[in-house]
Amino acid sequence: MSVHILAIESSCDDTSASVISDGKIASNMVASQKIHSQYGGVVPEVASRKHQINIIPTVHQALNQAGINKEDLSAIAVTKGPGLMGSLLVGVTFAKTLALALRLPLIEINHMHAHVMALFIDEPKPNFPFLCLTVSGGHTQIAIVNDEFNMEIIGRTIDDAAGEAFDKTGKLLDLPYPAGPVIDKLAAAGTPKYKFPEPDIRGLDFSFSGLKTSILYFLQKQIKNDPDFIKNNLEDICCSVQTRIVDILIKKLIKAARETGIKDIGIAGGVSANSGLRNAFLETAGIQHWNAFIPKFEYCTDNAAMIARTALFKYEKKMFVGQDITPEPRLRL
Repeated sequence: MSVHILAIESSCDDTSASVISDGKIASNMVASQKIHSQYGGVVPEVASRKHQINIIPTVHQALNQAGINKEDLSAIAVTKGPGLMGSLLVGVTFAKTLALALRLPLIEINHMHAHVMALFIDEPKPNFPFLCLTVSGGHTQIAIVNDEFNMEIIGRTIDDAAGEAFDKTGKLLDLPYPAGPVIDKLAAAGTPKYKFPEPDIRGLDFSFSGLKTSILYFLQKQIKNDPDFIKNNLEDICCSVQTRIVDILIKKLIKAARETGIKDIGIAGGVSANSGLRNAFLETAGIQHWNAFIPKFEYCTDNAAMIARTALFKYEKKMFVGQDITPEPRLRL
């Protein structure tokens, strides 16, 4: 009997719906909220209201593209957390209502778990155990993934995430939000001529707050001497910042691989779409003789396909939840 699962993701400002049919992603629709660019960041109240507008048409599009009627569905999956409370509430409420109306089992998904499981959407797939560096706007962590449901966090940020460093830099440079993709594009045309300090953090943990401060002080000093410094050196600044962030991430990943002896290694999360990180990761994998795994671009940023793939693992184990499910903005692995 065929298995068709509808997955809903609404943890931040993207409304996404996906259908996985017999183990294959049949659709992955994303409705982005452009309005937040004018505020320089996501406004939670605006995001939740936009989710209410977008969720029904996005689900319809996902079902239509997959060629699946809602009566053919086997289960409904939804992101429980972490994320913005108002945004999560829209997705969870919709999923509960639809599951109740169709008398379907409900599956709750941890957003960060799903980022890692995005590595199983397409071939090739890593073998257990493997290491995964998950990098996003709110999280930076390294985990040993022992199986589909067993992850041991061996390194995490002690303050800010790598994605926050990109966004903060973007604000300092007066770049549009989200700044990560813009910095990535500008960095490709620049050279890493400016040297920013590397945080002195022992073990496998990360820290990016000090780096953000050093970038701020550097720009303030340069602008004092040359008011047009940013304008005249934008590509080199972006390249220098991106090079330092990527270098921090890769060095910790090398350390984790050496300490664990694991050779199957993946990266995931929104920042894993960064071309500088992807290229550095693949280059390092060749030097270190790793088996490298990276999701497609569309499965790196917030999307429902990764929710759907994770839900299939849970469906096969009959890991369902009841109608008492509630969002958890600070949900952890």
